[in-house]
Amino acid sequence: MKIPAAKVFIPEEDKEWILQRISEALSSGWLTLGNFNKELAQEFAEYHKAQFAVPVNSGTAALEIILRVLDAQDKGVVVPTNTFFATAAAVVHSGGKLQLADVNPETFTLNRETVEKAMDETTKGVIIVHIGGIVSPEVEELRDFCAERGLFLVEDAAHAHGSALNGKFAGTFGIASAFSFYPTKVITSGEGGIILTDDEEIYKEALVYRDQGKAGFYGNFHIRMGYNWRMSELHAIVGLAQLRRLDEFISQRQKIARIYDEGLANIEGINPLPIPAGVRSCYYKYIALLDKGIDRNALKKKLKEEYEVSLSGEVYDTPLHKQPIFEKYANGEYPCAEDICSRHICLPIYSNMTEAEAEYVLESLEKAIKEVKE
Repeated sequence: MKIPAAKVFIPEEDKEWILQRISEALSSGWLTLGNFNKELAQEFAEYHKAQFAVPVNSGTAALEIILRVLDAQDKGVVVPTNTFFATAAAVVHSGGKLQLADVNPETFTLNRETVEKAMDETTKGVIIVHIGGIVSPEVEELRDFCAERGLFLVEDAAHAHGSALNGKFAGTFGIASAFSFYPTKVITSGEGGIILTDDEEIYKEALVYRDQGKAGFYGNFHIRMGYNWRMSELHAIVGLAQLRRLDEFISQRQKIARIYDEGLANIEGINPLPIPAGVRSCYYKYIALLDKGIDRNALKKKLKEEYEVSLSGEVYDTPLHKQPIFEKYANGEYPCAEDICSRHICLPIYSNMTEAEAEYVLESLEKAIKEVKE
């Protein structure tokens, strides 16, 4: 049995629906910022119980637009060091001052204590990242802390479509949030992203920034330093079909996660990252921690070459403060992030994964860990 690290799943009936709508768009000649963009925005906002959504061409663009609207220029923005390049790059590209922070190893993300250690007098905001689809229970305390200090809280929810804490959806704790529709995500539009917010001013400004900073779609009067961050109608159509499957996809991922939970309880040398009480995870990633001393690279190599099981990419293997492009922003030590970045793995999980595939992953993992330890 060959198990990929991730897999895009578009049901056959959805392919037919998508092709019909693409044909409509091609016939109309309206290929960007049209009705399918509007429909995606409306349904995404309604699903997550938010007021506004703005489709854009990537999750990275969504973050940068938010930061530009919030005027991060020359201001400090706290970011967890164990996140993807794009989170930090959005700060830098928007003119902000990147401030890297350590994280809580139980949730893989920021909390009040780690943020306070990273702050200085220039700090204007915080970006919390919902790693793997887990919404940390500490996000509420962090939200209150930011409100007390006059800081903005932005959510990088690229991993967290449909995830929630005590019934409140990821993307609705901060002033605005950014989601990604990259092909590996729980739902995809091929390429794309979306901004979610209840703030009408952010919504209106985001519409301007995504379209070259123009005051209106039909005009040529530029009022902001925007960029071509538009989402095409063709991408919006794919995203719309996927969004309508989100609950179904999450349910299947949760089913696979339960199989992994039960199986890992009987395998020595590895433990799943517990999902906190009250959290509904979309399981973009299934994260587990290896015991210290187990060679992760050797394990991954053995699984792929001998068992044809590809592990999903880490979140993340190299923290930002050790990335050549960002190491100049390091300010202090990051022991928790360094530990979890070096020891965790992500088991393969996708929205049409079968129970048999999950069982095979567990069987292969148990054998490979024993062999690597020997």
